[in-house]
Amino acid sequence: MAVRSYKAYTPSRRNMSVVDYSALSGDKPHKPLLRPLKRHAGRNNQGRICVRSRGGGNKRKYRLIDFRRNKREGEEAVVISLQYDPNRTAFIMLVEFEDGTKKYYVAPDGVKVGDKVSNGKDARIQVGNTLPLSAIPVGTFVHNIELRPDQGAAMVRSAGTQAQILAREGNKALLRLPSGEMRYVLAVCRATIGRVSNIDQKDVLLGKAGRTNHRGRRPHVRGTVMNPVDHPHGGGEGKSKCAGRPPCSPTGVKAKGFRTRKKSKSKIHLVKDRRSKS
Repeated sequence: MAVRSYKAYTPSRRNMSVVDYSALSGDKPHKPLLRPLKRHAGRNNQGRICVRSRGGGNKRKYRLIDFRRNKREGEEAVVISLQYDPNRTAFIMLVEFEDGTKKYYVAPDGVKVGDKVSNGKDARIQVGNTLPLSAIPVGTFVHNIELRPDQGAAMVRSAGTQAQILAREGNKALLRLPSGEMRYVLAVCRATIGRVSNIDQKDVLLGKAGRTNHRGRRPHVRGTVMNPVDHPHGGGEGKSKCAGRPPCSPTGVKAKGFRTRKKSKSKIHLVKDRRSKS
């Protein structure tokens, strides 16, 4: 995959780029694996806006992705299609088992139509196969990692990301995550070998506000241009820096230097925090 840029024949095209989708199959989504996706526009179950600047955007349908990959262990599946998924940055692949069952998996980088993938502790060590961390050699790059056995992949699912197995100690495996954080994960948890597809996604430039609107993100108004009744940064004569208050959200939550992680969160399995400089 590569990033495709445009000639500046209009002002919005000048800084616009898109991912080259030529390697995808171009097939329509598999209907039995589609579900309706309702938009909430930043509102909670009471209908109140909890996240500002959300709404609109293109209509989507959800693709049912099998993140557990714990069925049909030892049985190989053939990749029959590589597809775009509007609900995630990575590409997805449609696989078919010998009995005709079809499933969607997150596509690793390098997998092509016609390749075979399998799941289970006896699967081969090759890109696209899912095994327990105890069965994967130390030093291997993995993605789609479980935090709890049979929970389904919870970490390293975004485009171009990968984690590395650094060591194994007893029933735990030490992983280096894309953020630089080092963490122990139970060795019985599963992971998929390889790197997540669509590596160039991070280099795409939207180029115009309209492409952001298509994603369901509306224009965001700065607090400093509001009135005092609307935002803590509002008011003042001329341009004022937060009106003498520390930077914060409309509800007063501090924006810089204030940690929002709960103290009750366990750090038992954390070896190195992602904020650590050492």
